[in-house]
Amino acid sequence: MQTFRGFHHPGIARACALTIGNFDGVHRGHQAMLALLNNEARHRGVPSCVLTFEPHPRDYFAAVQRRPELAPARIATLRDKLTELARCGVDQCVILKFDARLSSQVPQAFIDDVLVHGLGARYVLVGDDFRFGAKRAGDYAMLDAAGARQGFDVARMNSYEVRSLRVSSSAVREALGRGDMDAVAALLGRPYSISGHVVHGRKLGRELGFKTLNLRFSHWKPAASGIFAVEVHGLADAPLPGVANLGIRPSLNPDDVNGGRVLLETHCLEWPAALGPEGAYGKIIRVELLHKLHDELRYDSLDALKAGIARDSAAARAFFAATHAETRRQTTRDRI
Repeated sequence: MQTFRGFHHPGIARACALTIGNFDGVHRGHQAMLALLNNEARHRGVPSCVLTFEPHPRDYFAAVQRRPELAPARIATLRDKLTELARCGVDQCVILKFDARLSSQVPQAFIDDVLVHGLGARYVLVGDDFRFGAKRAGDYAMLDAAGARQGFDVARMNSYEVRSLRVSSSAVREALGRGDMDAVAALLGRPYSISGHVVHGRKLGRELGFKTLNLRFSHWKPAASGIFAVEVHGLADAPLPGVANLGIRPSLNPDDVNGGRVLLETHCLEWPAALGPEGAYGKIIRVELLHKLHDELRYDSLDALKAGIARDSAAARAFFAATHAETRRQTTRDRI
């Protein structure tokens, strides 16, 4: 998948089948929409294209109004969103900066400047609640009428449901907020994961006897937080079981090297000897958050923190043991 910041690039296709949205999480509703988009693109002989925004429009308005509580919790990093869009077979993704200019653009100007002249849209697919333009004045009927006048087809996709539940980014955020990782996986169609480069931290974990892999979560407000049983992909042939803390680490000094940043700190229960003690830095890994153990806790001392990590590691081992036992029982039942 080709990715572009803005549409003033010579490599962007001169015509496309387009869908527009934030696509936070790329959940099963998004996946169904992208499958339809790819099919329509093939029929028309043009590439499929996703138009998305950074920052999220609600992030922008929350900052303008100085009301951070209005910003949505972020499900995925931009890296993970782009990875999932590529996995869904999208040909190109255009990321527009959502700023004062874009937020004040009237709907018809957005159609003219972005959809027609900028991206050469021949087909535009939107969700059933799609709104666009300044003050969200544009809707499906306006877009459809513009398409009839200006030579592009417009289609609308209804909500996608799983077990009578409407699949949406809001539903994923709610499930992450309550720590229901099974519900999250059902909505996403895959386990929830975070990927990135392993970065250096304070290296306190090795002092405590629990070496960690640190990934930065770029947004300040992740939809999930707490302590999780996880699997780490990208360091060995098979995924590595582990325990991870996603959040702000309330027991640590806020002035440390990663102070004020959201981190995913993962301790692998089995460390590959071939990597050596420093072998993971700079590698891109993916951490699947499989089961929430509890919320973040504040410990009064390093000894208390060390004891807490030991308890969490034991709880993660128990989770994996129970999961493997259930898998063996299911395999036995399937063979009978």
